[in-house]
Amino acid sequence: MSRICELTGKGRQVGNNVSHANNKTKRTFLPNLQNVTLMSESLEKSVRLRVSTHGLRSVEHNGGLDNWLVKTSEDKLSLRCRRLKREIAKKLSTTAEAA
Repeated sequence: MSRICELTGKGRQVGNNVSHANNKTKRTFLPNLQNVTLMSESLEKSVRLRVSTHGLRSVEHNGGLDNWLVKTSEDKLSLRCRRLKREIAKKLSTTAEAA
């Protein structure tokens, strides 16, 4: 399983370990990924995602998973999240037509 956040697209970064003698060796910085279950209010179901802690804070700041997916561009999202975004948009459009 790749080390990429499904919501933000945040992945690994490459840098250097620098010793006291100023020797430089390559290393990777991995994002802090967590397996979380987020609730979709419009679909009324829970979704398991692999999300970075930065992404999780962003979701909470935007008022939940549905608001986050509506506001985020599709190029950052994983395939599962893109499908979820389309489902939510479809559900929101049908409820807007009914009202």
